Amino acid sequence: MLPMLLAKGGLMMWLLLLSSAVGITIFIERFLHYHRAQINSSEFLNGVRNVFKRGNVVEALSICEATPGPVARLVKTAIINRELSREEIRETLEESGLVEVPRLEEKLNVLATLAQIAPLMGFLGTVLGFIKIFYRLEQAGLYAHMGQLSEGIWEGLISTALGLAIAIPGYAGYNYLVSRVNEIVLDMEKASNEVLNLVHEKRDRP
Repeated sequence: MLPMLLAKGGLMMWLLLLSSAVGITIFIERFLHYHRAQINSSEFLNGVRNVFKRGNVVEALSICEATPGPVARLVKTAIINRELSREEIRETLEESGLVEVPRLEEKLNVLATLAQIAPLMGFLGTVLGFIKIFYRLEQAGLYAHMGQLSEGIWEGLISTALGLAIAIPGYAGYNYLVSRVNEIVLDMEKASNEVLNLVHEKRDRP
């Protein structure tokens, strides 16, 4: 069945398969990236808090450096700038967050675009298939038969089906990755507030 579909799908089918491969690659890369980036922020902050309250700044920074992801980088930024005022540290964290969020969202627009244009590419394949049908009809005239027309019909149907088959999981994958980004951003916001309080609690303590 599959070899027959590959043989009858036409040029647009190969473009759709290429876009599908790109989309799958992006999804896997982003999924693994988010898996590494999303840590147990509560456990991480507890570890940093314990050593920082003992005045061991170097160990706190070492924990941050050994932990992957934007949450650890934000906490490290706050510790490094611990001598600044509360408002200055908050601004520094906000600036760091503005750098981290685009990194998380990187390539998601490509995945969304592929999901959006896949049905249009499939529709284009259908139109090209029907153009081929009418061309064959014009060439054969009254002597046209189903065998001459079936190639265009197959090409149109396969392109439409493949375009939809790419778009549906593409949209689902995009929305899933966006939800992962939102979870990480929420962890970043919580961590920023907690480390801000931690730094000033330690500094203000006599």
